[in-house]
Amino acid sequence: MNPTIDLLLRHRSVRAFTDAPVPRAHIEAAVRAGQAASTSSAVQAYCVIHVTDPATREALVPLTGGQRKVADCAAFFVVCGDVRRHRLICEDAGVEYDARLEAFLVAAVDASLFAQNAVVAFESLGYGICYVGGLRNELADVDRLLELPDGVYPLYGLCVGVPAEEPSERPRLPLPSVLFEDRYPSDDTVRAELAAYDATYRDYMEARSGKRRDWTGSMWRKFSRPARDRLAAYYASKGADFG
Repeated sequence: MNPTIDLLLRHRSVRAFTDAPVPRAHIEAAVRAGQAASTSSAVQAYCVIHVTDPATREALVPLTGGQRKVADCAAFFVVCGDVRRHRLICEDAGVEYDARLEAFLVAAVDASLFAQNAVVAFESLGYGICYVGGLRNELADVDRLLELPDGVYPLYGLCVGVPAEEPSERPRLPLPSVLFEDRYPSDDTVRAELAAYDATYRDYMEARSGKRRDWTGSMWRKFSRPARDRLAAYYASKGADFG
């Protein structure tokens, strides 16, 4: 349709990278592109930590569930919601910082809009990327390792580098399952679309791994038990107020 949409549709999560570095100029260009993303009321409640120390990168591997790519990729970043600067502004103005849940949500949304813009910029330069949600496995340990102050909320990692693999396209939900007109569809409609998607997904998984796994089975296994149940306590310890 156009080069931008073509680039977006070519996205794949890349988990193997060559040894080629990511030049500082490319990192700065991607971060500037990230900053061009929309931000609520110009709050800009995000930051990104470029982790360059090899020992720190190695220490992050077990904290992210043993993901070797965290240490092996050319560039690794920790994307954070950041209300530290807003806390300092309030302190200097002699008022109490009291933004509650909305502030945390704005920080998480702002950081994700920033990150996705940066990712598209990296991909336009020929790099592959992989978000690392496993950074939230042991956030208290990640916090100590990176020496993060209150008001800085690590959300996920980001691996960047020249791809050493060509992953196949993972099928997404069909458009009618996510694009609705005026109202949300009935549960019967949702279930029928899920059944059709499961058939497509099973074919994809069989080609990828030899196992015919459906999407709904993966989802009910994922959402039928708690995951990372210490997150609220961790973020609260860093100053987040969910009231």
